[in-house]
Amino acid sequence: MHMIMNGAYNRVLKGVFILVCCFLSYCGYTQNPSGMIVPPDSSVKDTSGQRDLIGILIKVTHIHLKKPSRVEGRRVYYSFLPISTSVPGGGNALITSTTAGFYLGDRKNTYLSNITFSPGFNFHGQFNFPFRWNIWSPGNAWNYQGDTRFSIFPKSTWGLGGGSNDNILIKYEYIRFYQNALKRIRPYLLAGFGYNLDYNVNIHTNNDSIDLQKFTGYSVGVANHSNSVSSGITFNLLYDTRNNSINPLPGAFFNLIYRVNPRFLGSTTNWHSLYLDTRKYLSFSQKDQNVLAFWTYLWTTMGSSAPYLNLPAIGWDTYQRSGRGFYPSRYTGKTLYYLETEYRRDITADGLLGFVVFGELTSATEPDTHQFTYWHPAAGTGLRIKFNKRSGTNIALDFGFSKGYSALSINLGEAF
Repeated sequence: MHMIMNGAYNRVLKGVFILVCCFLSYCGYTQNPSGMIVPPDSSVKDTSGQRDLIGILIKVTHIHLKKPSRVEGRRVYYSFLPISTSVPGGGNALITSTTAGFYLGDRKNTYLSNITFSPGFNFHGQFNFPFRWNIWSPGNAWNYQGDTRFSIFPKSTWGLGGGSNDNILIKYEYIRFYQNALKRIRPYLLAGFGYNLDYNVNIHTNNDSIDLQKFTGYSVGVANHSNSVSSGITFNLLYDTRNNSINPLPGAFFNLIYRVNPRFLGSTTNWHSLYLDTRKYLSFSQKDQNVLAFWTYLWTTMGSSAPYLNLPAIGWDTYQRSGRGFYPSRYTGKTLYYLETEYRRDITADGLLGFVVFGELTSATEPDTHQFTYWHPAAGTGLRIKFNKRSGTNIALDFGFSKGYSALSINLGEAF
């Protein structure tokens, strides 16, 4: 067993080494020699020749809006989208997604802040109320991140690893409270601390005759009608050269989150995790959208005993945007690796319509060998409709598929 665990740690360390090397190379590639806080003004896209749905609606309906007085960095750009989506276990839910983008400082040295509220519900007592924000203070001196949600939605699980084809439905109430504050220590680079709380209440399967512990082969946080709590401190390192996280411009992104969940803070067990997220955007045109984007992350509990619902799972990354071609939580393990590449291109010269093509690859470690044994590919394509050109917000209609699964998803903003 000791040799197996050493092997698992070696593989994790190799993954960390690869991602850090990628991060360092990105830093060298994107470093701005002038030492500015953000990339030069030329990277802020001119939207004067573009069209969006808001502008078309105003023109068609002949609505006359009074032009607001200009207050530098204070105008808010809203986007709203009502959608219907399927729910694990059957049925549909109505979701309304609202995104607000705004600048708290001069656009020359301050990134676009955004707040997202996407409540969803159906008529079977199931609902989800997520409220997220990513706030940049003037001059990017501070970055504040938050994710608060309360939900009663079922979740399908296939157990640990990637070899199972059988799944069951887990029902529980979920409370999340994540807060992070990061301070700029040099151009593009920020570091800070945070607090993360995950509270899962009344965990049980759709059929009480099914033993969740026996099905998953896991012993923490799976007792029938039990609760699990993860309360911990996070240490955060962020490198970000993107002006706009809603629709990233060319640049790079690296995020390291080390989380410690001790019992004395209320956690069910003592456990810790490491999340490494790296992204790169390559532009082939200065006039229109013609971008090749890369995203990879490694998420591991480093051998510790996290509650089952806190284990790394596809689609449960920080903002739950990965794995468009996979069923949510299809692959779960103590360590998860994910890789995605997407090509983004305008269809019309005015930026109103565009398309994307993407490919994905993921693997979760097996419970007995702690190795990445099964590698699962997915692919898809999508249509982009410009909703708000000021914030760069697109309506994203994506069709993703993998072995035994396909789905159409609708969102505001790019997946990454």
